[in-house]
Amino acid sequence: MTDGPLSDLLVLDLTRALAGPHAAMMLGDMGARVIKVESPTGDDTRSWGPPFVGEPGEQESTYFMSANRNKESIVLDLKDEADRDVLARLVERADVLMENFRVGVLDRLGFSVERLHELNPRLVVLSITGFGHDGPEAKRAGYDQIAQGEGGLMSLTGTAAPTKVGVPIADLLAGMNGAYGVLAALHERERTGAGRVVRTSLLAGMVGVHAFQGTRWTVAKEVPGLAGDHHPSIAPYGMFATASAPIQIACGSEGLWRALCTALGLDAAEERFATNPQRVAHRDELIAVLEGLFAAKPAEHWLALLSDAGIPSGKVRSLDDVYAWEQTRSQGLLLSVEHATQGTVELPGSPIRFDDNPFSGGRAAHTAPPTLDQHGPAIREWLES
Repeated sequence: MTDGPLSDLLVLDLTRALAGPHAAMMLGDMGARVIKVESPTGDDTRSWGPPFVGEPGEQESTYFMSANRNKESIVLDLKDEADRDVLARLVERADVLMENFRVGVLDRLGFSVERLHELNPRLVVLSITGFGHDGPEAKRAGYDQIAQGEGGLMSLTGTAAPTKVGVPIADLLAGMNGAYGVLAALHERERTGAGRVVRTSLLAGMVGVHAFQGTRWTVAKEVPGLAGDHHPSIAPYGMFATASAPIQIACGSEGLWRALCTALGLDAAEERFATNPQRVAHRDELIAVLEGLFAAKPAEHWLALLSDAGIPSGKVRSLDDVYAWEQTRSQGLLLSVEHATQGTVELPGSPIRFDDNPFSGGRAAHTAPPTLDQHGPAIREWLES
């Protein structure tokens, strides 16, 4: 194992909340040295809870822990001239700087893009905003809940009413897109020798994952509605009640439909259901037929039968079940780290693995999310060396 494919990079993380910290964490998972620059009060998410863990005076937010592993923390007050000088010296050494201030804030602090590239022409800058850095609504603050609604995702999610996704998906996608853009800019820098600015937004993350729902409107001029628990273009493809717990089935081809019918004793050529368009048109009737059968026995019976028949199917797991599941653990998706105040804690890991590393990400070892200014003295000493 190595220290990770990005172990030669220094990333300055000036972001807070979730989108930017997630982007920086993705690079840290792959070995980059990530220095998290925090205000004297710390990242907003340090106070987001409950839940918190630890004794009074040493409490930590589990929300903060979710997006800040593999980082060092230094406190800088960017309204203070001496601390701005520390940041300038960090910029001179860095490969990447990430920020998610409102449009114009970094300029007012004295670190415009022009100044950053004067300090370090090779610097790649990632700027994440709520709705984009320009356009008529560029100055709006970006929050996940708002972006999920404004970006159309909530209009597709739910059954009786628009519903937000159960995780801050706009933030997470903006962070993923940002990390992806940064890596492209770093690759380009190998040819040009110069850094550039990478921009993305929560709105862009939402629109960027509309996928086939987007082209339903842009091409077919059909406005999608709430998708609920079933696929709008494929059937049967969704969640079905059984005698005990719901199960999910995904028949993505006519061959799978025929296999399902054989397993359940149904007529695959029955007129209402003979082709996928017919099954979509008669979806409610199809659901009633299948749930009528599934009501006779518990979920585990049907999952075993469907598995034997080669039908893609599965449970609807709670998170405690997911993290206890041996398949999750076999993929390196949980990390055990030593926290400065909380001792050994277990964190969800990176979704990426490399072939010489049994753990998620590319590092030989992962570090816990830092306490506020945990590494400040050491970083300042390093800058003086």
